[in-house]
Amino acid sequence: MKRTLFTGSCVALVTPFNQTGVDYSKLEELIEWHIKEGTDAILICGTTGEASTMPDEEHMEVIRFAVEKINKRVHVMAGAGSNDTNHAIELSKFCEQVGADSILSVTPYYNKTTQEGIYQHFKAIAQSISIPVVLYNVPSRTNLNINPATLQRLAQIDNIVAVKECNLLQVPEVMYLCGDKLDIYSGEDGNVVPLLALGGKGVISVMANIIPKDTHNLAQSFLDGDIATSRELQIKTVPIEKALFCETNPIPIKAAMNMMGFDVGPCRLPLVDMSDNGMDQLRKALIEYGLI
Repeated sequence: MKRTLFTGSCVALVTPFNQTGVDYSKLEELIEWHIKEGTDAILICGTTGEASTMPDEEHMEVIRFAVEKINKRVHVMAGAGSNDTNHAIELSKFCEQVGADSILSVTPYYNKTTQEGIYQHFKAIAQSISIPVVLYNVPSRTNLNINPATLQRLAQIDNIVAVKECNLLQVPEVMYLCGDKLDIYSGEDGNVVPLLALGGKGVISVMANIIPKDTHNLAQSFLDGDIATSRELQIKTVPIEKALFCETNPIPIKAAMNMMGFDVGPCRLPLVDMSDNGMDQLRKALIEYGLI
């Protein structure tokens, strides 16, 4: 049995940008707010953090800054994925060096390797560091699924401890094959309760950027045995979740945060501003939820 990194809600934190680059004062403000609101863990430089648009120097500095500011108060997961295995190893080593508690490593996109290639990719990354590795399976973005049998093989590696899973349909088989050797976190805000019901440990969440307390409570109430509260919160968040994913993440979540006064700046190209129709849907959801 491997040690669970965290239970509850990990926010996939946005990266606030301004005209000169990363807005570090705003990043610190967001970190402090999340800790105050009860967020259980913070993911830095994931998909929602727009890591794919960051040069290595900037990517590394954001991780270093966040680790220093969080200062062990909550679990820090650092995005270190790449479709170039050697590049992913370099990023992962840096994350360990600066004190990240774990890394999140995405399925190698675009190259479209085989299941054996996926195994060798993650094995090489895990063996290059000693801190825990969380795999990120998101077929809608990578066009590549980590099959349950491959996850079973990867779970035999000591420091591969969890998966952020967006393919809910394969979770029962993964649980059957991996048991307590691999924790599962929901990668979809709309599927938290179903995944927890299958033995998941929590969620790595986009909507936690604007409703951190409710996202924590949604997961933690289920884990505490209060299924009714968890179910109510999952249903309550449906309009928010649908609005936040009506266009490509993180376009809507940044628009929502700016609407709420967080001033996190725009997304970087190739992501563009939200459409008028999307903004209308988002505004209605935020008003209905009482956020604006």
